[in-house]
Amino acid sequence: LEYLAVINLKKDLKSPILCFYGPPGVGKTSLGKSIARALGRKYVRMSLGGLHDEAEIRGHRKTYIGAMPGRIIQNIRKAGVSNPVFVLDEIDKIGRDYQGDPASALLELLDPEQNNAFYDNYLETEYDLSKVLFIATCNDLNSIHPALLDRFEIINVTGYSTEEKIQIAKKFLIPKVCNETGIKTKNLELSNTLIEHIIENYTYESGVRNLEKRISKIARHIALQISLNKPLPKINEDYLPKIFGPTHIKEKYEGNDVPGVVTGLAWTPNGGDIMYIESVMSDAKETSLSLTGNLGNVMKESATIALEFIKSHAKDLNIKNTHYNQKHFHMHVPEGAVPKDGPSAGIAMVVSLLSCMTGKKVKKGIAMTGEITLRGKVLPVGGIKEKVLAAKRAGIKEIILSKANEQDVNDIPKEYLKGLNFVYVNT
Repeated sequence: LEYLAVINLKKDLKSPILCFYGPPGVGKTSLGKSIARALGRKYVRMSLGGLHDEAEIRGHRKTYIGAMPGRIIQNIRKAGVSNPVFVLDEIDKIGRDYQGDPASALLELLDPEQNNAFYDNYLETEYDLSKVLFIATCNDLNSIHPALLDRFEIINVTGYSTEEKIQIAKKFLIPKVCNETGIKTKNLELSNTLIEHIIENYTYESGVRNLEKRISKIARHIALQISLNKPLPKINEDYLPKIFGPTHIKEKYEGNDVPGVVTGLAWTPNGGDIMYIESVMSDAKETSLSLTGNLGNVMKESATIALEFIKSHAKDLNIKNTHYNQKHFHMHVPEGAVPKDGPSAGIAMVVSLLSCMTGKKVKKGIAMTGEITLRGKVLPVGGIKEKVLAAKRAGIKEIILSKANEQDVNDIPKEYLKGLNFVYVNT
């Protein structure tokens, strides 16, 4: 909105290069279309997923058979104007091979200081793209070329809470589905409670794409009954399994019934999630640690730091040498087929090992996230909103966070935090 206001005041402003970053299904591409409508400009979308040939960006030289301009110039020609809103979709999924690196070709295109003289190989001349408002979308910033990332103004499009999804379904998805399937709105009346049940039991996402699919499936089921001249069923929680099949709840809190089990919070491309960290102990010739669960290097290092911190601060933690000397610790993070990485499970790993050593269970209804150092300091981590919403969906009551993450929690609307208690720690 700030950029749109400046563009409205200063008509000849060099258009900023925006990048909408967030999980799938939160409306990043639709947001680009809405910006074009608000500005009264033409809308152009170009998908970059799987693009691996530089000539797709810059065009082919005329000496080649079947040569043509690059897709940038082609889309500008198709729009018929020199100042469209140009959405570069899935920019984090660009490939590269022997034919060149498209990400490097985009450096000139997405630099406001250079794109007034963009060179296309087929046109053999420079073209002014400075009036185009480029908007990139991506799910993962880590896979974008660093020089390219430096040119973007990153706008984080976060996932939706359950309350937001209900309103999106009522005001947008249900009318859209009724229009697509040809049934009347009165035949697809879903209560807020029923939509919430569908969200919590039949979708696993931060956006609303799967929710739209579920509502469409209900609409098609109703359309079938109308076509067969059968009475319309009453759609309620008991009837949903006949349409969707059995539920597969993945992220409900199960409780810490045995020592060594701790609930952590994780960020995934699909939004926040809870994860369990399990530790067991057995006799061995010397202290050792093994890790399973498809963990990345950073997460493995966090586990090593957790054990070394406990050993070096044993007196402060009231831990005897017999608790870890000549013991083998095995730490496992369930769902072994899913790759996991990052430092945010550090404090959960410390608590898991301490619970295992002392034989004491972790307090019920509690989850935690934060990076741990060898000195015992708890460092802030990212993805707090997604993690907090995941904890609430799972039925968690108390969350332990780094003190430095307090501002991130304060940025979340208060109505989404009802029923949650936050404990902020430094060490």
